[in-house]
Amino acid sequence: QLAESGGGLVQAGESLRISCAASGRAFSGYALGWFRQAPGKDREFVAAISWSKNTYYADSIKGRFIVSRENDKSTVFLQMNNLQPEDTAVYFCGAGFRVHADKLWGPGGYETWGPGTQVTVSS
Repeated sequence: QLAESGGGLVQAGESLRISCAASGRAFSGYALGWFRQAPGKDREFVAAISWSKNTYYADSIKGRFIVSRENDKSTVFLQMNNLQPEDTAVYFCGAGFRVHADKLWGPGGYETWGPGTQVTVSS
C-alpha cells in the first residue's frame, strides 16, 4: 500500500516536498513514479525513480522537481521548487516491481497507487 502526504497550498515561486510511504516488503525492488491529475485533465507523468535509482522527469518540470527515495524508510519524495499555478493538481505515487525504464512513463507500468495528495499553487 502507498500513502502520499505533504500536499498543501503555496504561492507561486515557493517550494513543497511531498512524500509517499510504502508498506510491505521488497520496497527496494520497486520503481516509484509520481503522476498528477488536474481537474478535467488526464493523469500525467511527472517523475520516476527506478529500483536502481535512475531518475526520469517530464519536460514540464525538469530542473524544478527532484525525485528521490530512501529505501530504509520505504519512502519516495518529490521536491518541488519554483511552483507555478499550472502545477496545481492531485499528485499520486505509483509502484511497480522491477519495471523496465520504458514502462515508467505511463500509468500502466505501475501496480499499486496511493490515494493522492492535493497541491494547490496560487498566483
